[in-house]
Parts: sequence; structure tokens; C-alpha cells
Amino acid sequence: MWSLILYLLVLTPGANANANALTGRLTKTVRQYSIPQAQLGLVIYELNQTPQQLIFALNENQDFIPASVTKIATATSVLQRLGASFKFQTSLWSEGKIKNGVLQGDLVLKGGGDSGFVSETMWFLVNEFTRTGIHRIEGDLLVDDTDFDRVRADSSRDPERVDRAYDAPVGAMSFNWNSINIFVRPTRSGEPPRVYLDPLADYYKIDNKAKTVAGNGSSLEVSRVGQRVIVRGSIGEGAKEFVAYKNIDDPIDWSGQNLAFFMRQRGISISGKVKSGTKPKNAVLLAKADSKPVSQHVADMMKFSNNYVAEMLTKNLAAQGGVFPASLDAGMTLIRETMLGMGLKSGSFNLLNPSGLSRRNRMKPVDLVKVLIEAQHHFPTFAEMLAAFPLAGQDGTLRNRMKGQATQGWVRAKTGNLSGVVGLAGYAGRKDGASHAFVFIFNGKAGQSDTARRLFDALAMDLVQ
Repeated sequence: MWSLILYLLVLTPGANANANALTGRLTKTVRQYSIPQAQLGLVIYELNQTPQQLIFALNENQDFIPASVTKIATATSVLQRLGASFKFQTSLWSEGKIKNGVLQGDLVLKGGGDSGFVSETMWFLVNEFTRTGIHRIEGDLLVDDTDFDRVRADSSRDPERVDRAYDAPVGAMSFNWNSINIFVRPTRSGEPPRVYLDPLADYYKIDNKAKTVAGNGSSLEVSRVGQRVIVRGSIGEGAKEFVAYKNIDDPIDWSGQNLAFFMRQRGISISGKVKSGTKPKNAVLLAKADSKPVSQHVADMMKFSNNYVAEMLTKNLAAQGGVFPASLDAGMTLIRETMLGMGLKSGSFNLLNPSGLSRRNRMKPVDLVKVLIEAQHHFPTFAEMLAAFPLAGQDGTLRNRMKGQATQGWVRAKTGNLSGVVGLAGYAGRKDGASHAFVFIFNGKAGQSDTARRLFDALAMDLVQ
């Protein structure tokens, strides 16, 4: 079956001796792994020539489930439509009067779609607010997240909901990736371990049913039920700290309660309750916190394959495009328009979810590699786009892959993983200055996913040598 591939590739017009040698190495590598040809979609272009030269292709025009490799399309669209330096804003407003340090009226927390609004940003916002001199709020704390719709988990995701952080809900006012970090540390044998929550707030109650035991092993189960964090099982006295990441239920209540907690730390009391609300037209701005640049949000999404950030950014595309309340579908329409503007044909791809957390997404390897090539041509954002990819052997989802002096740092690629789906796509460079754009996708049996992953790493390593 490989003779056809060799014929197609070696005789590609414009192929030179180096390209033919590389093609030979790649073909040899693929032969070493027992994966049926029909389950692989592979395409590689050399980027140092104009037009770019096709080096390797297998099933490049076949539809595949891309999994999180989808985020390449999302990242490209967000950077090019919003700009690398664009920032989101979270703010505090009120139409009440201030008298002797008392705000007589409601305080409104207005969300602006900042996916990176975390504890540090919350502290900044509260510190800005303290300069108003207000130490008491005689009213409610209203949380306004009306920039986005109230669909917390879009139907384009896989239908099964779990309490893991990767399935976090989305809201225009969100906090700490709408997730809670749970740390468990051993004490002495026979005693309960210590359990810590981050953010450190009184929103969740800890139900610690675990025990510290002798040894270095651990068998812990951490779950979240409503506003209870339940820890069961055992952790060895010599075991390392265990960490679990769980999502939250309600972004409005979660954000508001944490703001109230942070304010109490600064001596600011709120007499009323945390509620959903809307900023009044005549409200006055009291404090604001700008987000980090959108390029860093894209890096958060790409480096760690963060599904929550992908959906937040996509709704922001709609919001900045004038759609209120912004929906995921409206944002996906803009992503699809970006793809068409890059030369992809209408009907050749199907993108419904921006994170890839859906088996209904479909893309051809040849279309994905075109996105990579066109992204390289967009000077205003390509540096930020390239920096957002996980770096082989160093960070993100590739930190433990392709380690070694010859390869570490020379591959920047997005990973993709679902049951029976493996993806790796991005850029590979060489010390002689050559570079390649590549897309590798496997759709097959889950039992062969590890083999596909090793194959893709081996192919990427071929490109850098």
C-alpha cells in the first residue's frame, strides 16, 4: 500500500534531493507502526519555498474528527479578528450615593468575558475599589453577565456532563476558569490528611473522609456535589501532594460570592445578597480591571488545551461583533467565515464546537495545514500564534513528549485527544533554517491511540533532523 504514497511524493513537482530523502524517512517511519492506512490523515508542507512544497500526504482530503486540534482554527480566528493586544474588562458600578464611606445602593459587578479573571485580577479590582473610600455597601451585590447568553454548556459539547475542570460552565462574568483547585497533603498515619482549596474562599465546604496511611502510595477520590467537596480514600505519609481540579455550577453566584469574600478581606462589608442583575444605565464606574492581552488567552487555550477558554473566546468573537447576548453559535459562524477567508471551501469542513470537545467536528488534514500556512502569512498575529503552541519537551501538553537535545524546542504543535482520536498539528523547525507545517490525525480504535501518538512524535522528530 505504501508504493502509491512513494510514487505520489517522490515525483511531486519541484521536489529536490533533500525533500526526497525526508519523504523516504517519513515513509519508513510510518511502516514501522501497525496502524491501518485508512485510519491516518497525514500532510506535510515545506514552508521555505514559494509556493510551499508538498512533502508528504496520506488521506489528506478525507474527513477526520480533529478533537482539540480544532483549537488551531479558533486561535487563528480570535487573533485575526480581535487583534493580539485586545483586552477584556471587568468592572464595578453603582448608581447609589456615597456618604461617609457608605454606598447607599447596589454594587454591580459587570463581566466583560475575561476568561483569565483569576484571584490576582480580583485582588486588583478590589484594590482599585478601595480608593473610592467605600467601606460599606448598603445594598445587594448584583452580577451582570448579560454580554453572553445563559447557555453554560453548549449543546455542541459531548452531551455527558462531568465535574472535571475541562467541562467548566461559561459566563460573561467568570472567575478562576470557573473551577476550584483541591490540594490534599498527608499528615501522620491514622489521621486525616490536610485539604486546601484554591481560591481560598468560604464558598465550598470540605467533607474530609480520607485517611493518611503508611507508605508512599495514595488512592484518593475527590468529588464535588453542590457546594461540598468530598475527599475519600487514603494517602501515604510519604506521598506527594495530590491535586484535583473541579468545575463549579453557577458562574454568577461563584463570581459574586468570591468578590464579597475578597472585599471582606479588605474590610468592606455588604449588607445585601449576591444576585443576578443588570448594570443600570445611569450607573457610575467605580473600579475596573483590564485583562491580559488576548494573545495570552489564546496561549492559555493552546498550551493547556483549555476548553473553557476556547468557548469564552468564541462567545467574545460574537460579542465584539455586536451580538448581544453573545452565543457560541454566533461565534462559530465567525470562525467558519475566517476559514472561508483563508481559502477553505464551504462544505469541506464542519466546525460546531471551538474546543474540539465534539465528535461532530470534521476537518480534512489538507484544510488544517492550509490554516497553518495562511496563519504564517498574517504578519500582525503570527508571532503570537506561534508562541501559543505547546513546545515539544518543554511546556503545555507536549512538556513530556519529544524530549532530547535534537528535538526539544524544535516542534510547536497542538495536540488532540478523544477516545479513538489522536491529533498533532503545527510547525517543526530545523537548525539549517528549514521549517515545515504538518497535520497528523488518527481516527480508529481507542486501543491504538498510544501507538498513533508514538507514530506522530516519531514523524515530527523526522522533520527536525
